[in-house]
Amino acid sequence: MWEKIKHKFQKYPARINVAKKIVELGLRVGPNGKIYCGDVEISDMALARAANVDRRTIRATTQVILQDKDLKKIFESIIPAGALLKETAKNLELGVVEIEANANNPGILAKAATLIASKGISIRQAHASDPELEENPKLTIITEKPIPGDLLKKFLKIEGVKRVSIY
Repeated sequence: MWEKIKHKFQKYPARINVAKKIVELGLRVGPNGKIYCGDVEISDMALARAANVDRRTIRATTQVILQDKDLKKIFESIIPAGALLKETAKNLELGVVEIEANANNPGILAKAATLIASKGISIRQAHASDPELEENPKLTIITEKPIPGDLLKKFLKIEGVKRVSIY
């Protein structure tokens, strides 16, 4: 997907940043060229500040998106993923494990979930950041209760795992 997007904006790096920010935040481009989070309209200025560009770059990016059949299909169908409970997990007495790993290794989520299930703990949320959007992608798993510390070494034994944090 990113190769297609980069190709369309290759002469305009600021527009690539806008497209990445739209995807990263789960925003979509409406047929009217406006930006939405679900059904809430996001102002050009707010997105421009978040993407470190001026508002004209937002307009120019959405125009390119709407004029390109493939990009239009992608950006008109994005939906927000929902709130990640990581920041409030402690207040809710939930557990959090954050795994930094090589994104090219398959099965990391499955193996981590198996370890968590072996302790009889249910997973409430799992979110893997996109390796094309982040230099060090992370898998964040929110659990119904705190993760026991003895799982730390087991998580680190999963092939491709670089770093693990348990909160």
